[in-house]
Amino acid sequence: MNMKNGAKVSWGIIGCGDVTEKKSGPAFYKLPDSRLMAVMRRNRELAADYARRHQVPKYYDNAKDLISDPDVTAIYIATPPQSHCEYAIEAMQAGKPVYVEKPMGLTYEECRRMIDTSEQTGTQLHVAYYRRSMPYFQKVEELLKSGIIGSLAGVCLEFITPPRPEDLDREHLPWRLQSEVSGGGYLQDMGSHQINMLQYLFGKISEIRSVAQNRAGLYDVEDYVSAIFTFESGLTATCLWNFAAGPQEHEDSVKVFGTKGSIRFSVFDMDRIEVSAASKTETIVIPHEEHVQMPHIKHINQSILNNSFDETWTRDAAETTRIIDQILHTK
Repeated sequence: MNMKNGAKVSWGIIGCGDVTEKKSGPAFYKLPDSRLMAVMRRNRELAADYARRHQVPKYYDNAKDLISDPDVTAIYIATPPQSHCEYAIEAMQAGKPVYVEKPMGLTYEECRRMIDTSEQTGTQLHVAYYRRSMPYFQKVEELLKSGIIGSLAGVCLEFITPPRPEDLDREHLPWRLQSEVSGGGYLQDMGSHQINMLQYLFGKISEIRSVAQNRAGLYDVEDYVSAIFTFESGLTATCLWNFAAGPQEHEDSVKVFGTKGSIRFSVFDMDRIEVSAASKTETIVIPHEEHVQMPHIKHINQSILNNSFDETWTRDAAETTRIIDQILHTK
């Protein structure tokens, strides 16, 4: 069914926590083709508080109740990864399109189950690798395709950051550092965005060589990862992640080398794009939305309303998890 004038997707959020406060939640009620009908959190008081502050008509403390609400036509799952698969499958079996936070699932096997359910039910399944829809990264893609730096020769990705204060309390570690809840450490939580962006810009990764270690001993999951990715085109990317660096260290950089120059950008800072070619360097600054997921949610709304689902990005999201599975479980 094609979109009709005035049609809206009526969203329900499962897990109205921190990520939904600014990055995503407001986009569901600020976009003209969307409304936020209901939210859910296991703590009913916190769900009610979120609903009051964001002017959401309904709130629940049980996911099943939100999924079965007839006024909710699509589900956004913003819980920790541990419950992504369960809630996504339940929502799709109820015939409701799903937008699930990244990483898509705890494991690649879970991602496959989610995709299988999407195909069996004919229900759309989207994943929050939202940077693909942001003008900043679309500009990077445009520059790479323009040939301004010539033929691509190699990629170098570095993400180096000191531990967060909450990483230092072993008795109360954040869920992102509990592998049974998150599927891994910060590589799964943050590095997945970077790996997915490499896939978006350079295509399918055909070979992986990697080392994943815990060097600082602050927690049990990996804090240091190095990897070399080879893409089907033959291009290689050398990647380094250090999540427990010294307090003065910070690097968020992807540098693409070509036969005529280079392009440098960042995945999280998104402060600028630097293009070095023809003996000069140009700096490009592209402001992003206050709610960074808004362009992606706009894309998803249109996909749902126009019944125009292309599952390519969803399959890429599953592949991102498969790549991380391989990195973390290679001995």
